[in-house]
Amino acid sequence: MTGDEGARPSIYPTLQYADAKAAIRQLTEALGFTELAVYEGEDGSVVHAELTQGNGAVMVGSKGRGGRFDEAMKSGSTAGVYVVVADVDAHHRRAVEHGTEILMPPTDQDYGSRDYMARDLEGNVWSFGTYAPEVRG
Repeated sequence: MTGDEGARPSIYPTLQYADAKAAIRQLTEALGFTELAVYEGEDGSVVHAELTQGNGAVMVGSKGRGGRFDEAMKSGSTAGVYVVVADVDAHHRRAVEHGTEILMPPTDQDYGSRDYMARDLEGNVWSFGTYAPEVRG
């Protein structure tokens, strides 16, 4: 990390799920995210949620609610997101304990990172590792 743990990220991956509540449970319980905010519609769908990990965040919502973003995402493919974690092996163990599909076990990479890859309940690919490129504004 670059010491900017308190800084606001400038990129927020946004993911839509058929069952956003189940996705939020998996992301928090199995993959170590913290629920920052969840806003539900009258029908119980997740209108908007924010989950944090370190100084990063993702936004999550339910598919099929209508609106421009929902329409734009209708034909979209799954997403891939990389998340920096301090202890890859402990993070991986937690994911396995919660039944998360592991696509690649913790692996040392040629560029100095240790990563593993998982797939969430709706096919999004998540990579967790130690590689944290310095981003300059």
